[in-house]
Formats: sequence, structure tokens, C-alpha cells
Amino acid sequence: MFKSQRWFVVALLFLAGVINYLDRAALSIAAPLIQKDLNFSHAQMGVVFSSFFIGYALFNFVGGLASDKVGAKRVFGTAMGVWSVFCGATALASGIGSLIVLRVLFGMGEGPFSSSTSKMVNNWFPRREVASAIGVISSGTPLGGALAGPVVGFMAVQFGWRWAFVAIMGFGLAWLVLWSLTTTEHPHEQKRITSAELELIRAGQAGEPALAHAGEREDGKPGLGHFLRMPIILATAFAFFSYNYVLFFFLSWFPSYLTEAHHLSLHDMSIATVIPWLLGSIGLAAGGFISDLILRITGKPLLSRKLVLGTCLGAAAVCVALAGRVSSMESAVALMSVSIFFLYATGAVYWAVIQDTVPREHVGGVGGFVHLLANLAGVIGPAVTGFIVEATHGAYGSAFVLAGAIAVLGAVCSFVWVREPRASTLAVERAW
Repeated sequence: MFKSQRWFVVALLFLAGVINYLDRAALSIAAPLIQKDLNFSHAQMGVVFSSFFIGYALFNFVGGLASDKVGAKRVFGTAMGVWSVFCGATALASGIGSLIVLRVLFGMGEGPFSSSTSKMVNNWFPRREVASAIGVISSGTPLGGALAGPVVGFMAVQFGWRWAFVAIMGFGLAWLVLWSLTTTEHPHEQKRITSAELELIRAGQAGEPALAHAGEREDGKPGLGHFLRMPIILATAFAFFSYNYVLFFFLSWFPSYLTEAHHLSLHDMSIATVIPWLLGSIGLAAGGFISDLILRITGKPLLSRKLVLGTCLGAAAVCVALAGRVSSMESAVALMSVSIFFLYATGAVYWAVIQDTVPREHVGGVGGFVHLLANLAGVIGPAVTGFIVEATHGAYGSAFVLAGAIAVLGAVCSFVWVREPRASTLAVERAW
């Protein structure tokens, strides 16, 4: 039994993150077999990859709003059940139409994952531990991606790709039972929590972020619409978009790139893709702790977020652009691994910016809105990559460079607009 109940919640959400990306990455691992079995072109496969994000992006926002209204525990549990069922239902696909429908429904199930996670952390953690908690939780997602290669690859080779999707559905349903039996929405509802831990959480949540009351309505309560229009929120959303563009490029197309450009077998490709995911898992956990460490040193939350966002997005941009230009498989995997490490180091920070900026009652809604905008990269990126590869007769170099350029723009947005509010700015916004 965990002595700290808040970190027990983190442990469960970490496992959920592992399952989330195991399920999500399964399609890219099985893609060479699916393309051959269902006779898909690169452009068609790109559309299939992108279709997931139509449902996913929409339910980022829906899930965030629902977490504020009916509770994150209930929303998260429902999401896990829905995405697990439709992951298993992928085995029923018979052509591009049915596979697109199933991927959209699967995406709708996974959509609330991050915004409801952020809301649970907001309920359970003092503000000074927020980025660390989200970083640990999020580090489970690349670990799930790492496991997808050997687990899905093995099952697909041994039993066929359809049975691989059926088997991994069971992980999510088993987790859902544990979540339902052990977790509560708020710390004070948890019978096993100590009075000391409960007081620590309450004391650490006292007060509101510096911008929380800017743009109040006449009734004194901050309006959701104001926060959705704030430059810092929009800049964070675009930086998150650039993060996702690179991530989903890697998630969707890097396995196919290795099999086509470097002629790896499905078995060898499955092993090679483990390396970037493992480094990404380390980067995700490290980025949150580093950001919270800078916060404790400087006392400036948004400065600590800006430094991690801008620096790491810039480093990821350089590495991903170079990865498509090297001639050896080893160099490509090494550069992509370093890129994913730096990229994932920013993964917890987007959510920390929201929690540093937005009052508690709107964390789910604003987080869902930011995640929706960010995940438009998933709708656009995989399809654009598919058409680029098709137009260049199987060459991936331009797609790598485009991903790097978008990450550079995200880094610039972070450095320019993610910043501590000036006193004059707050005065103007409060007057408005």
C-alpha cells in the first residue's frame, strides 16, 4: 500500500498512460501488415492515421469540460472503457471505410485522457508539485510506445495483426476495475489518506494563480472565454501543436520509414523503435522535475516553464530535421531518440502553464481547449506526411524537415509569449 495517496493516484495514472500509448502505437507497428493485407497506399494509410485525431481532438475539449462538470474520475474511467473496446474492435476492420470509423471512435475514447489527468492532479496535488506529478504520469505514455513495438510486433507476427488488437484491449479493462475500486475524485473523500497529507495538499492549493482573476465577470467569477483568448494560452496551444506535430509524425510514420528507407524487418523495426520511446519516458519525467526545480529556485512559475519549453523544443527541432537526412539506420534512430527525449521533456510543462494561469474551476475546460488545438496537428500531420511521401516517390526527407521547422516556431512562441505577467498588464486586464 502506498503511504502517500496522492502518489498512488499518480501510479495508477502512470499505468493508464502506458496502456494509452500501447493501444495508440499498435496501429503504426502493425501498419506494414495492415497496408499489405488491406491493400492501402501511403496516402490512404496517412488518412487512416489522421482519422484517429478527428475524434481525439474534439473529445480533448469535451473531456475537459466534462471533468469540470461531473468529475475527472468518472470521465477518465469512461474514457478508458470506450477506447479499450474500440481498440479491440480494430480487428473487425475490412477496408479503409470501416478502419477510419473505428479509429475515429477509438480517438473519441482517448480524447479525455490528458485533460482529465490534469484535473485529477489539480484536485490532488499542491501547486509546487504539479509539473512533477504530470511529468511522472506522462512518462508512462512513451513507455507504452516502447512496449508496443515488441508486444504488438510479436503478437502480430505470431497470431496476426487482428488478434494483437484484441489481446491489448484486456489491459485497459483490467485497469478500469482497479481504478473504480481504489480511487476518489478528491483527497478528502479517500478514507486511507492521513490528516497530515490532506493538510499538505490543502495548504499547497491555497490561493489562485496570478492571472486567475483577470477579466472577471460582474459577478466576480472568472469567465472561461477570457482564458481561452489569453495570448499565453494561445501561445501554449501553438507550442503544444508543434510538440504534437513532431510526436505524431514519429508515432505514425517512423516505423514505416525504418522498414521502407532502411529495409528493416518487422521484428527489427519493433526493437529499434523501443529506444526513442525509452528516452522519451526519461525526458518526460525529468522535464517536470526540472521545471519545478527552477520554480523553487526562482519563485517564478512561468519563467520556469518558458525555459524548458523554448530550449527543449528548439533542440528537438534540430534533431528531427537532421534525422531524415542521414544515410544510416543507426544515425536516424539515434537522432530521433535524442529528439524525442527533448520533445518529451516539455510534455508536462504545457499542463503546468495552464495550472499556473487558470483558476481551479476552469482547469479542465481550458486544458481541453488547448489540447484540442494542439491535436489538430494529429489531423493534419500524418496525412500531410503521407502525401509528401507519395509525391516524392517514397522519400521522407522533406517530411522530417517540415516537422523540425514547426517545432522551431513552437519554441519561438514559448520564448515570446509564455512569461510572468507585468503589474501594469494585470491592472489593465482587471479593469477590462
